[in-house]
Amino acid sequence: MKADLLLQTYGADSTGMVCGFLFTPTLAGRPVDADEVAEWLRGQQANGANGASNTGGISGSANEAGEFLWLHFNLAHSASERWMKAQLDLPDGFYDALREGSHSTRIEHADGALRAVVNDVMFNLEFIPSEIATLWIYANQRIIVTARMKPLRSVDRLRASVREGELFRSPTELLVHLMRDQADLLVQIVRRTSTDVDRIEDRFLSQRPTQNRLDLGAMRRTLTRLQRMLAPEPGAIFRLLARPPRWLHAEDVQDLRESTEEFSVVLSDVAGLIERVRLLQEEIISRLEEQNNRTLFTLTLVTVLAMPINIVAGFFGMNVGGIPLAENRHGFWVMVLLVAGFTGLAGWWAFRRRKER
Repeated sequence: MKADLLLQTYGADSTGMVCGFLFTPTLAGRPVDADEVAEWLRGQQANGANGASNTGGISGSANEAGEFLWLHFNLAHSASERWMKAQLDLPDGFYDALREGSHSTRIEHADGALRAVVNDVMFNLEFIPSEIATLWIYANQRIIVTARMKPLRSVDRLRASVREGELFRSPTELLVHLMRDQADLLVQIVRRTSTDVDRIEDRFLSQRPTQNRLDLGAMRRTLTRLQRMLAPEPGAIFRLLARPPRWLHAEDVQDLRESTEEFSVVLSDVAGLIERVRLLQEEIISRLEEQNNRTLFTLTLVTVLAMPINIVAGFFGMNVGGIPLAENRHGFWVMVLLVAGFTGLAGWWAFRRRKER
């Protein structure tokens, strides 16, 4: 319990903010803390109160400079939501999205801004794609806010890119970066799973014993879940591309369109791999059914061949008078021939039935 709590609050300050960066179009992101963010927002609001928008006090001077903020919060920290409500003028729909039950990946246009829900594989030392967590995003012209309950790989990769000096011209480009990281993650999962499927298929073709069915079943369930959770809703993206916000640059719209096309290709690969796993499962089941049929036929043949001698032994084992051939010195061999004849007849009948099938 204590270790899990430390993992969830790792890296967050007293306000629940994990990291913050201030960007300009020509410079890389500069790290800022919660106090600097609050002071920057108050300064922008004071310098351009008439031009303030719904970005929490970001004014026209910031617009002219092309500056924007990226703030990343840990929702497991109890102070994070309170700080966002006190310092950032975010719409109620963003906070409602944090509590809703549907966590499907989507990007939509609402209240003149972009709201997104992104599912990603949790950041851990072991690559277990079944462990998925959710990232909530709000972005407008001058601010992008991301919030999560557990560490995510995509956010960690984005932070690494920012610290390495990568330039971002707008909050939308950061969002596109997250989507492309997610597509790259799906590509990695498909490649690794495809390698595992190749290994299982080789073992299956070489008829070596293995836990093929269990492994394939787990892979198919994982791929299906990832396809459902990580793939963005196409309808929401199409609506966004058809009617983007006015502040969205043409380059940003093109980047969103390209990232959507990349996702379509990756999802097609995932669907093809799921179909391949399904066909391999059917082949394994067919072979197992064939083996079971051969085993059942062998047991049936043994039972049929043993039936005449069992019947004769049952009759001659009765302690009653009048047993035939009891006084005949050739009676044993007569019974052997009789049982052999009936056994041969039963065997011929069994093999004939098998050929007819």
